[in-house]
Parts: sequence; C-alpha cells; structure tokens
Amino acid sequence: MCARTQLSPTKPDALTRPEQAGELYQRWNDQWQGCGYGYWVVRRHDCALQLGFCGVKPMELNGMNVLNLFYRFATSAWGQGFASEAVIAVTDWVSRHVADLPLIARVRPANAASQRVAVRAGLMRAEHLDGPGYDGFDWIYAAKLPG
Repeated sequence: MCARTQLSPTKPDALTRPEQAGELYQRWNDQWQGCGYGYWVVRRHDCALQLGFCGVKPMELNGMNVLNLFYRFATSAWGQGFASEAVIAVTDWVSRHVADLPLIARVRPANAASQRVAVRAGLMRAEHLDGPGYDGFDWIYAAKLPG
C-alpha cells in the first residue's frame, strides 16, 4: 500500500542539518518501495551532471488524497527549459500510471517561473486550496480535481 503523508511541518523534505539526509533518503526510498514512484534525478542525456530532480509523492491536502508534483533545480539550470521538460514528462507518466489521483503543485506566490512551469504541464490555479505549507504560504496548481 502506498502511504500518504499529511501536509504538516513535522516531516518536510527540506533539510536544516546534514544528518537529516539519511532520514530523508529513507523516506524517499520507502516511498519508491511502497508506491513504485517518487523523485527522479534530472540530467542532460549526454552528461552525468545532475541538474535537479522532479517527481511526485502521495499526500493529503484539505482531506483529499493527491499527488504532490515537486521540482527543484540548481540555479545554473534555471531558464533553460529543463524544469518544464521534466515536469511535462512526470505529468505524462502520472496520467498513464497513477491516473486516479489529482495532481497538485505547491508554489510560492512570488515564484513566477515555477508558476509558469506548472501551467505548461497542464495544471491550473486552484485558489480554494491555497494555504500554509511546510515553510510558507503556498499557491496550489492542480489537475484532475474531483468535480
């Protein structure tokens, strides 16, 4: 069974101390083992250098089971289309393999670039779901919300 995490400040993926990396890796690995999906490393086809990562994790948002679409890239990779390409690939994969769950992206109100990436991937603003996230206020972009 694929476990869902509750949106709460108790288990954020952001690290504040190096020793938290092992625990975070274990949570991510447990998700892969239980769900068959998680976060993928993003890199160029011809280079092993990691540009960032992108993927989904199951969670609960306002009492609804959803997949949280997450993408984070090195600043050196910003503005080159890597995030859009990765997010579109992940949303396509989700639509084929986990089609029963709504897909959301939690984006900071001031992060216009991330908002554009979410829209390019087919997500739309869902203002009624906006609210406090792990480390600040989140705007919610969503696809496949129940009617």
